[in-house]
Amino acid sequence: MKKITVLGSTGSIGKNTLEIVRNLNEYKIVALSAHNNYKLLIEQIKEFQPRYVSIGSLEGYNKLKEIFPELEIYFSDEGLKRLGDLDESDILISAVSGSVGIEATLNAIKKEKRVGLANKETMVAAGDLINHLLKTYKAEIIPVDSEHSAIFQALEGNNISEVKKLIITASGGPFRGKDLNFLKSVSAKQALMHPNWNMGSKISIDSSTLVNKGLEVIEAHQLFGIDYDDIEVLIHPQSIIHSMVEYCDGSIIAQLGLPDMKIPIQYALTYPKRLNNPCISSLDFFTQASSLNFEKPNNNTFKGLSLAFKAGKTGGTMPAVFNASNEVAVSLFLEEKISFLDIYLAIEKAMENHTPLSALSLDNILNADKEARKFVRNLFEI
Repeated sequence: MKKITVLGSTGSIGKNTLEIVRNLNEYKIVALSAHNNYKLLIEQIKEFQPRYVSIGSLEGYNKLKEIFPELEIYFSDEGLKRLGDLDESDILISAVSGSVGIEATLNAIKKEKRVGLANKETMVAAGDLINHLLKTYKAEIIPVDSEHSAIFQALEGNNISEVKKLIITASGGPFRGKDLNFLKSVSAKQALMHPNWNMGSKISIDSSTLVNKGLEVIEAHQLFGIDYDDIEVLIHPQSIIHSMVEYCDGSIIAQLGLPDMKIPIQYALTYPKRLNNPCISSLDFFTQASSLNFEKPNNNTFKGLSLAFKAGKTGGTMPAVFNASNEVAVSLFLEEKISFLDIYLAIEKAMENHTPLSALSLDNILNADKEARKFVRNLFEI
């Protein structure tokens, strides 16, 4: 019996994880966490009967303590760290949004667990430190993002030294083909309307700015050790090919599937096995993938990608600043306090303001994150 902790169980990835586990007899949920949605968390607790729970809101914490006095219930960021540190858990699925999942992941690595990583911000901000720890502890990271899962699968059985290029695909988001003049006045509602994927609000905005793809470039570099000059992004509107690996002999291996996060989630849980699961739909290649299109991203209009490459190549704590400044800017955009294009401005100015330090220090990473958040709020006088 494999025992699982799910961080972010009320979000899109978390709910899909629970749907998968519902159909796998040899897997059991031992811990769940949520940010604010305690009502859904209550339903999940009743069904999956975990031993440990963490909640981000005080209202939710008090409600859970009242309803489930027998449970160990933790609160806020400290609770996430405690869940990452549990001895009873074999697998940690990190599906929280933003950098709050960093310390829980670090704790899980030190406990030599498998980490199914859907929280790309963790690898972006703390990739240097995580890779350093993985040399000491017998933990493993299996990517859950569809793009990185695709690369992970395309690399299986092959030598990383024979890789010529990683090709990460992107849908292009809701504003594919639009120009800067159009983007000046777009609303949060428009930006949240992703054409293919059903995702949370933060990642949906990141997709519309292509910052999400920039985060994935940095994460791919950290996960697979491939140089930034050998990572390419292609717009692929159908979201059928999730990513590709080109080898030195000219072969290109691609992973295809429906735009359904249950496929990479299950693979992270069951790797190296592949299991049949009735909740996962198959791709009908001849009807659903008969026409596949690709185009280059417009980096002049969608600056998130070029800023990510710059942050990644600079290294140290600069990717943490890229990530943190974007998180704050996206939050302000969703609150209608800044414009869509201000997101790029926030990232660019925060990076210009930062002098990178070593990212092998957790204190350096967390301080850079904190300072970037403060800088962006001051930038817009909020």
